[in-house]
Amino acid sequence: MGARQTLWLSLICGFFFTAAAQTPTSPTKDKIMTTAQASGTFDVKLSPQAQDDVTAGAPGRMLIDKQFQGDLSGSSKGQMLAARSAIPGSAGYVAMELVTATLAGRSGTFVLQHTGSMDRGASSLSIHVVPDTATGQLAGLSGKMDIKITDGQHFYTFDYLLPAQR
Repeated sequence: MGARQTLWLSLICGFFFTAAAQTPTSPTKDKIMTTAQASGTFDVKLSPQAQDDVTAGAPGRMLIDKQFQGDLSGSSKGQMLAARSAIPGSAGYVAMELVTATLAGRSGTFVLQHTGSMDRGASSLSIHVVPDTATGQLAGLSGKMDIKITDGQHFYTFDYLLPAQR
């Protein structure tokens, strides 16, 4: 792993602290929804991309490649924009990733939207399913994912709502 990728990986890992838990949105009146929680681990590979603007503070772009294990089993591909400030511990990122997986015995795809920031070391992270992006047997999925890193291992907890199967 090169110095630039190591720097980006350490920056991004700073965002993966537990964000405040939120309850997914309420089900619609005409659908029976199943509320559940999935958990497990994931491996992530971040690939820095060429920057058009190398000015200090300009956003850098990375490709995301994940493999999920546990209650959510599958993979994802995505893109991230991130920027650091000159102040140590201050940075921000946004990302979108397309997840192809099996959840609760149902397969399909959905998009996760990330928003993370660090304010002089105090981090916040929000990861949600983009509304109406779920396909296949996961159609109608909504939810929020939390991520923790312990001893270099990535863990997820995914609180979700899923329409009952018909």
